[in-house]
Amino acid sequence: MNTTKQILLDAYNFRHACKLFDATKKIQEEDFNFILETARLSPTSFGMEGVRLTIITNDTLKDQIKPLCWNQDQINTCSHLVIFKTRTKDLQPYSQWTKEKFAQRGLPQEAQDLYMGVYENFHTSLKSDDIYEWGTRQAYILFSSMITSAAAIKIDSCPIEGFEKEKLEKLLELNTEEEEISLVCAFGYRVNEQSKRFRLDTDMMCEYIK
Repeated sequence: MNTTKQILLDAYNFRHACKLFDATKKIQEEDFNFILETARLSPTSFGMEGVRLTIITNDTLKDQIKPLCWNQDQINTCSHLVIFKTRTKDLQPYSQWTKEKFAQRGLPQEAQDLYMGVYENFHTSLKSDDIYEWGTRQAYILFSSMITSAAAIKIDSCPIEGFEKEKLEKLLELNTEEEEISLVCAFGYRVNEQSKRFRLDTDMMCEYIK
């Protein structure tokens, strides 16, 4: 196996949902910037880049957030707590944001208008809460890149879906007419060794149609 493949497999084997971090160990700025760069370079549907990140390193704020996340120890023992937010207002068809995202491709106005029409039809085909739900799926793409790149440099992570969304948005003073929280993820360094991992064999997960 070549080196690149082995590096990636090592990262996936290292990664696990870390339940308790060493609060005395902080991620270096250079390392966290590397993790953020992999998020920035991640794909999003229509290239809309409709995810914003709030990165929290303030221990007092993490202590305030913990009760809103089912009192999970990851919240206030981690080095960096990342809040993934969906730009619900910006992602609306014909918003200034979407116009600028299509315009940056350098296409003639006729082509931009055509793309915007496809984009509008796509959202029309979804349910009433389509922007938030669709945006949240984009957030998970960035999240996946971040936890993998973190693992590649031996930094642990834990996704947190157990949180009180409205209360957390209020604490962070978000304008929920413009953006909503999709996901929370903690990053840091483990205290305990990784527990045994259980995964399906590939042939139980996959089927081929030839």
